[in-house]
Amino acid sequence: MKTLSKILTALVAVVCFSSIFPAPADAQNLSGTYLYAQRDTCDLFFDVYEPTEGSELTFEGKPKPTLLFVYGGGFVGGFRSNERYHPWFKILNDNGYKIITIDYRLGLKGVPMKFTLIGKIKTAKNTVKAVEMGVEDLFSAVNYIIDNAEALEVDPENIVLVGNSSGAIISLGAEKFICNGEKIASVLPEGFNFKGLISFAGAIVDDDGTPKYKKEPCPTLFMHGTSDGTVQYGKIQVFKLGMWGSNVLDDIFEKSEYNYSIYRFKDHAHDIADNYVALWPFQKYFLQNNVMRGQRCIIDAFIDDPNIPKWEAATLDSLY
Repeated sequence: MKTLSKILTALVAVVCFSSIFPAPADAQNLSGTYLYAQRDTCDLFFDVYEPTEGSELTFEGKPKPTLLFVYGGGFVGGFRSNERYHPWFKILNDNGYKIITIDYRLGLKGVPMKFTLIGKIKTAKNTVKAVEMGVEDLFSAVNYIIDNAEALEVDPENIVLVGNSSGAIISLGAEKFICNGEKIASVLPEGFNFKGLISFAGAIVDDDGTPKYKKEPCPTLFMHGTSDGTVQYGKIQVFKLGMWGSNVLDDIFEKSEYNYSIYRFKDHAHDIADNYVALWPFQKYFLQNNVMRGQRCIIDAFIDDPNIPKWEAATLDSLY
């Protein structure tokens, strides 16, 4: 059964390889940058940020997972190690977590986007293709990590996937493909799955109707603003084509009694996609309990906390 938590006030925020490059001064835990795939249009790299020296690498005797981060940017922009992520990376590294943050092809860059009725259908189809491109690149990065696990000091069975905005759309899509045994996931080793998944304002974008899972997804943490109209908190659907946000995915996960938690941030819009530092306590709780302890801590919480920063975030019009 789901445990319903209503939090009305103050949760206090706490805040041999290819081509290796030195770490910039403002990212001292960056140990290297690796070329993991070459496409016709670009080379794809990932960065590795090591846990801070002296930090605790285990929790109750269990090794902490590596966090594999897929950044956001509307499939038109963004950068895997943008400086705005560094304060969050520092929190994670100081808490003993290794981070790998990846490139992926930007499938909507240069693609005309129109939001008339007919234009929305074409835009949605283009977005489905962009998601699939991103998932293909994510899976290539996963295979590279698996093939070089010893040198990277990564346990392939202990990787938590993390995405924000379009990166969360890619991450949630990737997990759905894995659970349903779809062809796009056949490049991964048999039986592979992530140890967990964290979604900052994510959704499923697909042309296959309401999302279904043949196998139980890995433990999943949803965080979403209830007023988000950029990546839908609810859903937009035309026939089988659509976007199913955290509120809809919650219904699906609840009915199947999957291992997940959802935090709904009252009156927040798409700022939740970039609110990594303020939302660290929720991430920490999920990583410790759902992932490392392996508990089914199922939480559905409405958060109305003035200590969580709120700002005017990206909209569809501003992105496209």
